[in-house]
Amino acid sequence: MDLGHSRQRRGPAVSFKAAGLVVFLLSVSDALNPPSVSVSPSAEIVEGSSVTLTCSSDANPAANYTWYKEHRNLRPLSEEPQLVFSSIQFYNSGRYYCTAQNELGTSTSESISINVKHAPWQISVSVSPSGEIVEGRSVTLTCSSDGDPPPTLTWYKEDQTLHHGQDGIYHFISWHKEDQTLHHGQDGIYHFTSIHSEDRGFYYCKSENQYGEMKSQRRFIDVQYAPKLPSVSVSPSAEIVEGSSVTLTCSSDANPAAKYTWYKENHTIFQGPEGNYYFKSIRSEDRGIYYCTSKNQHGQNRSSLSVDVQYAPKLPSVSVSPSAEIVEGSSVTLTCSSDANPAANYTWYKENEDSPKASGQIFTISNVRAEHSGNYYCEAQNTRGRHNSTLQLTVVADKSTMIITIISLTLVVMLILLLLFCLWIRKKKTLSSTNEPNEPKETLELVRIKSAAETEDTKEEEELV
Repeated sequence: MDLGHSRQRRGPAVSFKAAGLVVFLLSVSDALNPPSVSVSPSAEIVEGSSVTLTCSSDANPAANYTWYKEHRNLRPLSEEPQLVFSSIQFYNSGRYYCTAQNELGTSTSESISINVKHAPWQISVSVSPSGEIVEGRSVTLTCSSDGDPPPTLTWYKEDQTLHHGQDGIYHFISWHKEDQTLHHGQDGIYHFTSIHSEDRGFYYCKSENQYGEMKSQRRFIDVQYAPKLPSVSVSPSAEIVEGSSVTLTCSSDANPAAKYTWYKENHTIFQGPEGNYYFKSIRSEDRGIYYCTSKNQHGQNRSSLSVDVQYAPKLPSVSVSPSAEIVEGSSVTLTCSSDANPAANYTWYKENEDSPKASGQIFTISNVRAEHSGNYYCEAQNTRGRHNSTLQLTVVADKSTMIITIISLTLVVMLILLLLFCLWIRKKKTLSSTNEPNEPKETLELVRIKSAAETEDTKEEEELV
């Protein structure tokens, strides 16, 4: 296009007489110069304001004007000297020119640029990678928006500023505290190379300049990760009593949700999507260490829990030592034990006696006697109840003592007999000296006494045997 094109043309000759003179006038049309264009206001043009473009030319005869916008396929915008925008919009930005035309030809102006300042618009966001996001991988959020002047782009996570800049690119590399600006600058780039589970959440981008702002729709970043260390608890948290209802709870932060397994001493007792395990009526055998494992396709984790079940003493076990025959004068030990939680206290009683004989698991009688024979029972007691068991204690005489006793009795009897015999001999002598004729009678009496003594010795020997 020839923006400076013009033509020159001479008009017809005209003559007339005046006061005896013939005057010749030559009418000449000026060349059609390129029109000039202007814009009002000449300062910064802001979207929504009124703007006027004016095209003017000193053509003779007067020209007709037409307005065009570059790259609009020569479709005229107006055929008036002025192109008026009552409320100019950002899409009206561009280069404009006008043409002036009369019968002498057409001339085109220089183009003028209109730059409409406006708030951001057409904001868009994207996430890369677009598929499954796993903890530890690199992730990029991208935000783009149009605006004049170019807008500042800021990423937010649930009202937490993540990135501030004009490129709108945000890369995860680590987690930062809530309400802390992660990046601020004109470059708009903040690099994260390893996304964390804590980075999971809703994100949006805000585009803003001095004329306004615009927010994108929220995008949810779903970060998948292995289960964290499970949190385990027991309810009730206070003392657990045998027969009561008890619940073990296991929970773990995981994405996708974890499946739970409860173990006791390496034996599986429960598996399922929920981490709760119930005892309708817990028993003393249920006390011990329990383990909960949370697991998903990205990994697993485990925690342990101790369950302490309190219960009354079970039937006590009682024993006596030595377990053989208990002989008078020896030492004897009675022992009592019972399964109880908390640990039981022990008390020993003898049947038909009100006061206790001893306290503690062990009851020792140092010098046992016959009167110690009888039934003894041990009572095991704690805060949850009591129970008792009985044993019989039989004390027998020592054989060596019996032999000594028998020998002693025999010696005593023999001494008595000897004394009687001596007395008899003495009496016999007395009688012999005073009454000789009676000797046969005295002899007969001596034989009878001797026979009686022999009979008594025989009985004692039989008893000894």
